[in-house]
Amino acid sequence: MSQQFWGWIFLAIAGVLEILWALCLKHSKGFTQPPWGAIAIVVSISSVACLAMAIRTVPLGTGYAIWTGIGVVGTTTASIWLFHDESASPLRLLFIALILIGVIGLKLTTK
Repeated sequence: MSQQFWGWIFLAIAGVLEILWALCLKHSKGFTQPPWGAIAIVVSISSVACLAMAIRTVPLGTGYAIWTGIGVVGTTTASIWLFHDESASPLRLLFIALILIGVIGLKLTTK
């Protein structure tokens, strides 16, 4: 498998870790729950490390936009579903879908 393939795999992993660290941060309650805070720190460092591996072969702007897009869509969706503390209005869901479409579009148009 090519290096570029692995770059995209690392980018996907980085995006998932981006979601996980945000969820752990929520559970840490402002770092007042030490285990969750420590996990959030480790996972966030791991996310950035995977992003660094990804941008060896994925263009920087594309990689960063996709990483943050995965994080935004995943974290917002999880917050709506798990914590019920964000609106799930049709207009809000539309804008989340537009971010997801943008992420997919960036992937499809990258050489």
